[in-house]
Amino acid sequence: MVQSIHETKNLETEALRSLARLLPRLESAFSTYRSQNPEQWTLFLKRLKTQFIPLFKILVHLYGDQYDFFYHLESVLVTITEAWVQRSEDLKTLDAEREAQPTWFQDHHVLGGVCYVDLFANDIEGIHNKIPYLKEMGLTYLHLMPLFRSPEGENDGGYAISSYRDVYPDMGTMAQLRNLADELRSEGISLVLDFVFNHTSNEHIWAQRARQGNADYQKYYWMYDDRTMPDAYEAHLREIFPDEHPGAFTFFDDIEKWVWTTFHSNQWDLNYANPEVFNSMAGEMLFLANQGVEILRLDAVAFIWKSLGTACENLPEAHMIIQAYNAIARIAAPALLFKSEAIVHPDEVAQYIREDECQLSYNPLLMALLWNTLATREVNLLYQSMQKRFNIPKRCAWVNYVRCHDDIGWTFSDEDAAALGINAFDHRLFLNAFYTGRFEGSFGRGLAFQENPKTGDARISGTCASLAGLEKALTEETAAEVDLAIQRILLIHNVILTIGGIPLIYLGDEVGTLNDYGYRDDLTKADDSRWVHRPSADPVLYALRKDPESIPGRIYHGLLQIIQLRKNSPVLSGEPPVFIHTENSHIFGYKRQQRASQLWVLNNFSDFPQVITHISLRFFGLKAPFKDLVTGDSFDNKEDLTLAPFQFVWLAPENG
Repeated sequence: MVQSIHETKNLETEALRSLARLLPRLESAFSTYRSQNPEQWTLFLKRLKTQFIPLFKILVHLYGDQYDFFYHLESVLVTITEAWVQRSEDLKTLDAEREAQPTWFQDHHVLGGVCYVDLFANDIEGIHNKIPYLKEMGLTYLHLMPLFRSPEGENDGGYAISSYRDVYPDMGTMAQLRNLADELRSEGISLVLDFVFNHTSNEHIWAQRARQGNADYQKYYWMYDDRTMPDAYEAHLREIFPDEHPGAFTFFDDIEKWVWTTFHSNQWDLNYANPEVFNSMAGEMLFLANQGVEILRLDAVAFIWKSLGTACENLPEAHMIIQAYNAIARIAAPALLFKSEAIVHPDEVAQYIREDECQLSYNPLLMALLWNTLATREVNLLYQSMQKRFNIPKRCAWVNYVRCHDDIGWTFSDEDAAALGINAFDHRLFLNAFYTGRFEGSFGRGLAFQENPKTGDARISGTCASLAGLEKALTEETAAEVDLAIQRILLIHNVILTIGGIPLIYLGDEVGTLNDYGYRDDLTKADDSRWVHRPSADPVLYALRKDPESIPGRIYHGLLQIIQLRKNSPVLSGEPPVFIHTENSHIFGYKRQQRASQLWVLNNFSDFPQVITHISLRFFGLKAPFKDLVTGDSFDNKEDLTLAPFQFVWLAPENG
């Protein structure tokens, strides 16, 4: 009886034997490079040998039952080696720097910004021209939203990718993007792009070949002649966009097949059970790394592996694929990092955050709970959730944000809410009502996204300023409410700038951009309320940022003050936060520490002044006279501390 590779007891031995057999073939194929660059080849082999065993184990698990497994294994090695050979010397130098300092992203100088290229600067050349502004803000990390070639009209905001190697023509060329990456890197700014790897658009060359009847490329996707298998899968799947198409499959008349389309009908899910898909997407990933991309945001990570009889979300094999790609990156592009995007239960979000998987992760829980806390003025759920869920592996980091291109989903844990006596379903209904302005006394002016009229379930669209009350204050209220709205904006940004991790600013929020309801006049956008918070950059607002008395100027200068404080505070590069039970239900507090340096950050989420007694302050550890780094005010440790509405303080001992 022939033994399957899955049944082999010692995979490490088999991995080493396989590599020993494949290396001569690899060395022969790349003999010219090897002879001309012996030191580089030696370094490459060292990395390959370090990562090969874990990579081999994963590939055996995923594809070991394929009759041509070793053909695909060799193809992966060729893809990796070609990428390394083609990698520029500048990027290889960066690789060495990042290997020497693998947690560079935890530094207190790191500050992120995110934008759409066309909306913020028209095109790639426009982004190049914005570099002085990015440096003025102090950005060291720039995430450009999808800019690859995609279908005309509805393309899910660029997330329906027709080519990973071509920029959308109106935005520029791949050569311009590569030059931009080089220029950003020379200015100390890392380029971040999305890697949309769950699906391609139906216009991608692979999809076109599948539509033409090419059987090999039809296996790149999930395609069926009848409803038998789609029905079997859908018995366990949730619907993502039921308003567009029920279930997870779409029927295409021209090919008479049902195609798996988790999200939109022009986004065809890739079949990672096919090793050719794995290898092809590895090639696309490494191509982007070689253009100078330093961080890839992995889009829709939860959905990439399908298995009959499951919900096809967050399956173990999804993690394995990312771990395999991470191993490949460590060999061919060691500077490349992954950032996960998983808007799921907090426990499932955390599962993607590992040094050998995604070193970075969006923190959707913190984002949702900041807005929850502004609405309720109560910090209980925020405090409990952060205390329980904020800590992650030491060599990883959260990417903390207030707003982004997407909607707000109330992704807090039902269990966490129940522990506080909060009915999670009812509470989400309240939050939806509050941030759509339907709740009496609400300051929020957002729009519902994907609202279910039967259940009231929805997510929320809107800019930071409109959700924080600035829109309502300017149109319906007085200067006093404008002041409160500005302070809310600064308060929640203060949290993401101090709590630990990479703070990420959705560009436009720094000048108080309001909702843009003009999207309703565009038929390709009218049914997607998320476009309300995706307006083009307003040159008037950006000009007014220079006037510290204007509303954009007050927000901008207030934010710059916090940013500068962050960059001057090495303590924020230190250990994870220690969350403080402040004994005041409206004040969210935490301590940051690096060696002997300590900093206490207190945030008042109430419309009214709040007091923390001197006894509580001493209990937190503030036993010596201290000062607020924000205002410069000094305090005696025998005084109670009063925080104004939505005020935040950075408290440090007077003696340093």
